[in-house]
Amino acid sequence: MEHADVVIVGGGHGGAQAAIALRQNGFEGSVMLIGRDANPPYERPPLSKDYLSGDKPFERIMIRPEKFWADKDIQLKLGSTVTKIDAQAHTVTLARGGEVTYRKLIWAAGGDARRLSCKGADLDGVHAVRDRRDVDRIMAELEGGAQRVVVIGGGYIGLEAASVLRKLERDVTVLESLPRVLARVAGPDLSDFYQAEHICQGVDLRLNAQMDHIEGDGEKVTGVIMSDGERIACDMVIVGIGIVPSVGPLIAAGASGSNGVDVDEYCRTVLDDIYAIGDCASHANPFADKAVIRLESVQNANDMATTAAKAICGDKQPYHAFPWFWSNQYDLKLQTAGLSMGHDDTVLRGDPEARKFSVVYLKEGRVIALDCVNSVKDYAQGRKVIEAGLVATKEELANTDTPLKELL
Repeated sequence: MEHADVVIVGGGHGGAQAAIALRQNGFEGSVMLIGRDANPPYERPPLSKDYLSGDKPFERIMIRPEKFWADKDIQLKLGSTVTKIDAQAHTVTLARGGEVTYRKLIWAAGGDARRLSCKGADLDGVHAVRDRRDVDRIMAELEGGAQRVVVIGGGYIGLEAASVLRKLERDVTVLESLPRVLARVAGPDLSDFYQAEHICQGVDLRLNAQMDHIEGDGEKVTGVIMSDGERIACDMVIVGIGIVPSVGPLIAAGASGSNGVDVDEYCRTVLDDIYAIGDCASHANPFADKAVIRLESVQNANDMATTAAKAICGDKQPYHAFPWFWSNQYDLKLQTAGLSMGHDDTVLRGDPEARKFSVVYLKEGRVIALDCVNSVKDYAQGRKVIEAGLVATKEELANTDTPLKELL
């Protein structure tokens, strides 16, 4: 039986940052990071962007050089999955056998790509975009001649993949079951803009699209069958319909949570000495009027990791990190400041036809978030505006001649 003073489960952004932050905050005990991936920690956002396009090799998306972990005396146990937690005995059990004891446990396992439940979902050529192995398989099939691709899901992952595939001159169809793309994360102004952009770039974008099943020749995907019987021929299907929080062992051990696992302001679960961070951690977010939510972002994973590490080191500071996100599609850089959930009004700042504009989200007259497309200045000033709870007229917010900071 192995032991580490702190065991971190999950080798993504949150797990890596937790290990780094422990050392940065003076933790001198033993640290073990257990990851399902066979690779040392690497960045996930580039998987659907620069890595898929071939613009960045794997070495350039590693969070730290492999030597770093040994230099910091952080043990990496890669290719390992935790299947059970005994919260009383302070042990985790590994799928490949063996147990590891801990004093503190940080759960940073993120989530698994949500899979289709229809016929044909397990055919060769049906892919998620969650880890390096997923994207390596996609790249191999593209190099092998796959030309026609159906992307299921009009969220960020699906749209980013579609933009890269068009850059690679593939035929792309995007199927979104809702009336607009990005419907769960953005307002209609942003959705309309990205819909028009993808159509202009040659994507066959279908909204309110209801798929029935995936067709194959026995092993390999050959098409997608819609609910009205239409057949869309394809060589590959990419599924981007969200994630399922990976919290099974935590919940089985007695942790609470209906959407991920519940944590307090220090990222602690209800189980003694067990923390949870990142995509799987459901928390009362100060920038969502204390609504209990999960945030799937690099920022959230990293900042929660630092909160948990500091608490373990005796420096308890409540989680109060400003939320931000980004997405790169074609030559468009979308930067989001704040959380738009619960907004009751929007202001369009700038001209979408100029490919440089922002959508300002309001709640009871107060600015709570901005989506900024190729508008770095608005994004840079957005944080101060949101944190200050700016209240301004819609005319003032729409006037691009007035910097946002001048409205404070």
